[in-house]
Amino acid sequence: MTSIDTITLDVADTAAAERFYAKAFDLDSLRFREAQEPTSGFRGFTLSLTVAQPGTVDSLIGSAVEAGATTIKPATKSFWGYGGVVQAPDGTIWKVATSAKKDTGPATRRIDGIVLLLGVADVPASKRFYVERGLTVDKSFGRMYAQFEPGTGPVSLGLYRRRALAKDAGVAPEGTGSHRLTIGGATFTDPDGFAWAEVAS
Repeated sequence: MTSIDTITLDVADTAAAERFYAKAFDLDSLRFREAQEPTSGFRGFTLSLTVAQPGTVDSLIGSAVEAGATTIKPATKSFWGYGGVVQAPDGTIWKVATSAKKDTGPATRRIDGIVLLLGVADVPASKRFYVERGLTVDKSFGRMYAQFEPGTGPVSLGLYRRRALAKDAGVAPEGTGSHRLTIGGATFTDPDGFAWAEVAS
């Protein structure tokens, strides 16, 4: 395993999810599966879209809200750049951000990167788990955060302490039940219960 090929979200209505995401972000790497497994509160992960400039952040967040997303954190400037957080109708939390603080051209809808951030109990232990399965660490900050090189897939994987990830997303850290997420690229379940599955060709 060296990359994430797809992200499958468990949703109550696949047709509604397809309509929402086509209007909001239009990502080729997203898949949907109809499922009703119980879940409540924070599901333990976020998906982040990195873009080139603030105008693109506003464009993507605006289209997501128009399509039915709820704003958790309005897009604002910070010391690291510009970004905001929304929650899709299916419950998935999305962060859209850029390291740029000023626009250098017209706003676009181009997404430069997708990062799946998993909220984990023990970052070093989870990092070892993924390294043993073939991922290469790109960045690591002690017991708080680790990010892996993306490999050949469209999605990068990062690990964050669960409470810190919830705080970054602007939600309470408590949550129970299914993550409602399947990561495509290999078949196993990690120490925090995140399920991976081979992608059908």
